[in-house]
Amino acid sequence: MEIEKESKVDPSMETPLYFRCPISMEVMKEPVTISTGVTYEKKNIEKWLYSYKKKTCPATMQALENFNLTPNHTLKRLILTWQAKESKSVVVASPLSTSVKHDELVALLATIGSTPFMVTSLKKLRMIVEMDDEIKIDFVQSGGIEVLSRIIVQGLIDFSDFIAFRSCEEALGILYQVPLASEASIELLSQPECMRSMAIMLQRGSAEARLHTITIFRNMAKTEYNWSGVVHDQGMDLFSSLLELVSDEINNKASSCALDVLIEILRASKKNRLKAIESGAMCILIELLPDSNKSKCERMLMIIKLLCECAEGRLALVDHSLGIVAISKKILRVSELTTRLGIKILWSISSFHPTEKVLEEMLMFGSVRKLLGLLHIDGRSSTKDKAMKIIKLHGDTWRKYPCFPNELKDYLGLKQDHSN
Repeated sequence: MEIEKESKVDPSMETPLYFRCPISMEVMKEPVTISTGVTYEKKNIEKWLYSYKKKTCPATMQALENFNLTPNHTLKRLILTWQAKESKSVVVASPLSTSVKHDELVALLATIGSTPFMVTSLKKLRMIVEMDDEIKIDFVQSGGIEVLSRIIVQGLIDFSDFIAFRSCEEALGILYQVPLASEASIELLSQPECMRSMAIMLQRGSAEARLHTITIFRNMAKTEYNWSGVVHDQGMDLFSSLLELVSDEINNKASSCALDVLIEILRASKKNRLKAIESGAMCILIELLPDSNKSKCERMLMIIKLLCECAEGRLALVDHSLGIVAISKKILRVSELTTRLGIKILWSISSFHPTEKVLEEMLMFGSVRKLLGLLHIDGRSSTKDKAMKIIKLHGDTWRKYPCFPNELKDYLGLKQDHSN
């Protein structure tokens, strides 16, 4: 039986960590090594260095001595060999594997807090947890969340200690894998010290650690977690970290999670919205909006709509040279939700900030034509009603311009005749 067990392929090794790019977490095709000795997928590290103008290693945050990218031919051969074997191998689980892994799991959890080789133990624990969903559930039921939360808090006590910092990163890598559905799990992670440590990791951690942290935050956001404490504690630094992730064009999952977390934080209070505006959220979102896909566009417009509930947010939007045009272009082009959100934003700025400059930009950059387009849609809706209200509110101003649509002149003329 012992020989049979040794001949099996360990499912936890299906995707070795060192085969994955630390930025995208995908298996590398063209691995290259930089001056810190860390290997990345070539296109990802090039984007980090040349598109984002970064001068640090994404995994270690060390300053780079140079920008040389050395092809890692050895690692590429290993990846190709592994992929060839994986395509041929058929994994057969041993009947005893589940019980054996349970015993190993419990033993690791019992000793991990006192071992001098904590990082190694956490890596081993992570490999076990990654095996299947049954083991993930077993991990939670065996008190794994409590053990990891203590390690994360320990990282907060001394982030200058490299071992404590790496242990915190590994603990977050395990939490990233497991379900956080129970109230008890959320309560453990919601402790102020634990949240503070994770928020700091969002600022200082490696690209992988930041992905793990923001995913955990997103899962917590689904449970209606109260963000006031961590926002008060971290302030501008939290929003800066979230907005940096939102701007990440390489890791779509991290940027999507950051958008979800931002929505929940901004929904919670006006104070949070003001801090986000102060952190430059409006400017960043407006500049990202034109090239965003449907899912991100909807999230970004939701955030912009929330920010426009404050006078400071509306001012930040109209002060940006692309503000009105970026919003207008998404109306009637992406989805019903983007149209609804776009009209709400236009209603907000045209009602509370109807300066001559704003109204002129709405006419010149296509907002008015989009409003007219909505009037042609059959049926009645709150979005169409808002569009009609905007036109009635500012139609007399717009009709003085030579570029004012004739069709809308006729429409306003008919309305005035009916009212007389």
